[in-house]
Amino acid sequence: MGKALTNLPVEERMLMGLFLCSTKANGVLEQLKPHWNAEVRASFKEKLTILNIQPQVFDVFPWREKESPGIDHDHFSQSFFIQPDLFLRLRPGHESDVKEKLKLSGIDFSERTPACLALPNNSGIESIIDLDREAVVQDYNSQKTAGILQRSMTELPGGVSAWDCCAGSGGKSLLLYDIDPTINLTVSDVRKAILVNLEKRFSRAGIKKFRKFLVDLTRPHLLLPGADFNLIICDAPCTGSGTWSRTPEQLCFFDEKKIDDYSSLQKKIVSNVIAYLRKDGFFLYITCSVFKNENEEVVSFIRNELRLELIQMKVLTGYDEKADTLFTSLFRK
Repeated sequence: MGKALTNLPVEERMLMGLFLCSTKANGVLEQLKPHWNAEVRASFKEKLTILNIQPQVFDVFPWREKESPGIDHDHFSQSFFIQPDLFLRLRPGHESDVKEKLKLSGIDFSERTPACLALPNNSGIESIIDLDREAVVQDYNSQKTAGILQRSMTELPGGVSAWDCCAGSGGKSLLLYDIDPTINLTVSDVRKAILVNLEKRFSRAGIKKFRKFLVDLTRPHLLLPGADFNLIICDAPCTGSGTWSRTPEQLCFFDEKKIDDYSSLQKKIVSNVIAYLRKDGFFLYITCSVFKNENEEVVSFIRNELRLELIQMKVLTGYDEKADTLFTSLFRK
């Protein structure tokens, strides 16, 4: 329930949240609120009428004025009461095998694209498919960045030399490799343990040719002798507010001062990494945030201070897809 109805007792708010989240009869509601339990299959709008809290429930996420343009605040707030899906990106050549394995195991799924499947979030798939070799767990909107990357890569003559500078678990790098297995790939992160796990993941995925290094990108220094790239992906550290339906405790405990802290961090990182981008190369800036200070404000900084040309900018809304919300912006040097 986040910041909504904080004047009510915690127990009452918990029961309201349970009622709004539930789509089938619930034993707790049956004991404590049987009249709600009888209406548990009603629509979200009907449930708000039953609870008589329609305007107040949208205070769950109280930072409306800080959102990027294009975010439907009410729809976004409502999404916190809906369990997001688990998304699989099927790797080239394994599409039919993965679908057949899931069918034989009785796991429900729907196809968003021929290579993207949506499953219930609690699906136990680890023992059914060979993760990273056959399929990658990757959010739907994160998978959509493939379209941006493909169009950019076709405009780079002489092959692609790419740097995934905030690589994390390596999802974007795996995507790059599947678009072009001949890619000259470099990955980095500030966390040593993350890079260890990434290397194991790459091994399972069959990626053998790549460079990796540990680096704090908030500090300007020479990264690698002679390093330069014609494609840099910066999936920047951020509040993660576009993913909070998966981590709803953030709705209660988040300190909004962190928005400006992250915005400052993002500007430092992009300032330092763009120095290694070749002329006419592409820079893709991504966050999983809905806050404009981490999104449009950083875009303005990149355009006005770092003098890159903005090619496109878009919020990929996930609240209508049971997915995460991402912000993407593509630049050319």
